[in-house]
Amino acid sequence: MFDLHRLRLLRELKHRGTLAAVATALSYAPSSVSQQLSQLETEVGVPLLEPVGRRVRLTEQAEILVAHTEAVLERLERAEADIATSLTDLTGTIRIASFQTAALALVPAALGVLRTLHPDLRVHVTQMEPEKALPALQARDFDLVIAEEYPGDPNPRPAELEQEDLLDDPLHLALPRPPADSPGPDRPTAALRALADHPWVMEPEGTAARHWAMTLCRNAGFEPDVRFETTDLLLQLRLVEEQHAAALLPDLVWNGRDPGVALRPLPRGQRTRRVFTVVRRGSSRHPAVRACRDALRRAL
Repeated sequence: MFDLHRLRLLRELKHRGTLAAVATALSYAPSSVSQQLSQLETEVGVPLLEPVGRRVRLTEQAEILVAHTEAVLERLERAEADIATSLTDLTGTIRIASFQTAALALVPAALGVLRTLHPDLRVHVTQMEPEKALPALQARDFDLVIAEEYPGDPNPRPAELEQEDLLDDPLHLALPRPPADSPGPDRPTAALRALADHPWVMEPEGTAARHWAMTLCRNAGFEPDVRFETTDLLLQLRLVEEQHAAALLPDLVWNGRDPGVALRPLPRGQRTRRVFTVVRRGSSRHPAVRACRDALRRAL
């Protein structure tokens, strides 16, 4: 029978990419990780790693082993959930990653619910964009991720992860004090096009929000003049308030407060982003996961 600990190291290597990253994540020496994987190769009887420049990649047989390891770990997640369900009090630690606006608008209220209902549950929260948080969830750095999906830009859905919708968050064109002759709310594409020569603030290249925003502007017939780049939507809002830039902002930024800037609707089909929670397959029945998802729904 193959050693589960070594199989987990092989799985970690698939998700983290390098032996050094695996060693750092698990607080091992790189030489120890390499030795354990060499022993696994001996157990299996076939090569599991092959060099690619200064790195290594998994062989076809290693990918087969990782797929079976994922199934075993999913089963263990379910066992852990069943054990936790059998206990009277909810204890232990749950690690959550959330993007900024959900962390500001939803997480504090959800923490209040959890503190009241489950005082012995420790909750660790890290602000992290979904592009980094979801791979970290697969690598078991987190137990639950609050993620977002922009219109027309669906996220990949790995088989080992499970999603549950939380809310649809309306999106708006936020602009400095609009001129008197600006297009009305019934002409959203024209309102976008009217800002073709105006400075914009957007999230950095490579993010889902940036890809969506660029596509939106290009479909309106112009290339936006992006002068400011930040993942901090509160900074984006501040730049709009000070009349330095236009932006595309979601409702969660205001968290029920007066926006303080002029808002215009977006074209149909582009008016909401999807906000959802993600966990590893097999862990959705865990009482801590269920409690956190319930607390987030209450926070709405």
